[in-house]
Amino acid sequence: MTASAPPPAERSPRTTSQVIRSLAPSVYIPSLLEFTGQAALMPVIPLLALQLGFSVPQAAALTTIFGIASFLGPIPAGRLISRVGARPALVTTGSLLVVANLVAFTVISHGLEAGAGLAHQLTLVGLLTMMAASAQVWMLGRQSYLGTALPPAMRARGMTMFGGVIRIGQVAGPLLGALVLALGHDTGVFVLYAVTACGATVMVATFLPAGELRGGRSAPRGRRPRPSQARTRLTRAVLSRMVMVGVGIAPVMISRVNRPVIIPLLGASLGLESMWVSIVFGVSAVIEILLVIPAGTLMDRYGRVAVAVPCALVNGAGYLLLAVMTQALAGDGVTAAVVALLVPSMVIAVGNGLGSGIVMTLGIDVSPVHDRTRYLAWWNTLMGAGRLTAPLLVTGITVVAPVAVAGAVTGALCVAGGAWLARALPRLTPSGSTRGR
Repeated sequence: MTASAPPPAERSPRTTSQVIRSLAPSVYIPSLLEFTGQAALMPVIPLLALQLGFSVPQAAALTTIFGIASFLGPIPAGRLISRVGARPALVTTGSLLVVANLVAFTVISHGLEAGAGLAHQLTLVGLLTMMAASAQVWMLGRQSYLGTALPPAMRARGMTMFGGVIRIGQVAGPLLGALVLALGHDTGVFVLYAVTACGATVMVATFLPAGELRGGRSAPRGRRPRPSQARTRLTRAVLSRMVMVGVGIAPVMISRVNRPVIIPLLGASLGLESMWVSIVFGVSAVIEILLVIPAGTLMDRYGRVAVAVPCALVNGAGYLLLAVMTQALAGDGVTAAVVALLVPSMVIAVGNGLGSGIVMTLGIDVSPVHDRTRYLAWWNTLMGAGRLTAPLLVTGITVVAPVAVAGAVTGALCVAGGAWLARALPRLTPSGSTRGR
């Protein structure tokens, strides 16, 4: 019997960069393109909806289509990927993204020029639903493939790189969208999304290996439980593990969803112009991107607790500081208002940067190798519930209290989540160095 090859992380110090480069054309660059197009479109949706005759509440509600899809979409997406394979599923839904955006450009442009009607409004809702569903297949397919392609010793670094790519796309998208809006018609962002989705789909069709998510490891022969019994036992164990971890990490998801809502509202309550709020978000984005690589290295070297717990606690501290400073410095002038918004936002950015890729990494950790796509779909559904809960939390609190209270509650949830993760993660996920695992 020949000796097994050493773990990838032990072969050479350049292994990490080599693996990342090998995955760039099949995962990272297509992800950057797709998220850039989506991020360019999202801020424009409410504006286009208003021009089509939607009311303000209706226009705001349109953006929740993507949140609802993140809750309802992962399980059907997982079934599709398991049945046809990742590459066919990604290529098909990527093509749908291209077609949907081109149709949206044509129909919505006609509505804005010739007068919008109910048909144009329904078309926008239908096309956004198609985009949201396709985006769920893309997210799950890439996450599942990375779980298979990344060596366990560098799983966190690969997943944080994926999280970093998402963040870069979320920064680059609105900037490119603003350029398109400045050069042409408002609906030009649909063309931008179609172009980026087309590029991403072509790269996936060309570079993603076929059949990489098919099949699974069969159980050893001999005495073993009947398949239905074994599957039921495994399912219960995995769901229990997911819930244990999800309870702690869900507040981080809530804080991420609430940030682009709470911070602008607090900025407005302080009397700041939109320019200053944009600057705060720009500085925060730079901090997060700079922490992507250190976050992955820390996770692989010292375990998930070393990143997940500080991520939750620092996020919580940032939100609590935000609530205190915006109340304490209200009415003290523009400089004080900027400081009250910027300093806590930078603290929150440090927490978010430390947590780059943590949700996806934990999803891989708690999912068994066999039938991983299906289990990841459950994990993503659990996280989607957190995304849906976040805006409801802010809405409910702001009905009876100031926005600062919503920030304080978000911070308290993150602190509680960090305490829970400190207790639960060492028993459920890799801890200490993962080299050679």
